Amino acid sequence: MTKVYCYDRCSTCKKALAWLDAHGIEYESIDIKSKHPNEKTLRALHKKSGLELRKFFNTSGMLYREKSLAKKVPTMSQDEMFTLLASDGMLVKRPLLVTDSAVIPGFKAAAWEQAVKDKLTQVKS
Repeated sequence: MTKVYCYDRCSTCKKALAWLDAHGIEYESIDIKSKHPNEKTLRALHKKSGLELRKFFNTSGMLYREKSLAKKVPTMSQDEMFTLLASDGMLVKRPLLVTDSAVIPGFKAAAWEQAVKDKLTQVKS
């Protein structure tokens, strides 16, 4: 099943969930603040995504700015970054789409459409 880690006060998350609803995609919405992914899950999601680990950070978030992470993250080891991301869901870029074949941090309709294309085909049939 498609999962989406999101935050209910986030306008981008609301837009992403509305997009999924409009396309008839079934998903499980997971509150990233109270049920954020642990380090083991983050490692698996990162590997599956094929992206740089830095792409998983919510660089526009208050917590990221408060901790001055823009200066710190570039010099951190991957282990340190995973530990940090797992410590607070508000540090993780949202919404975080997880499908059987893809992991996409952030919402860009074209990327999400590609990630759920097999489900879109089923809906149209």
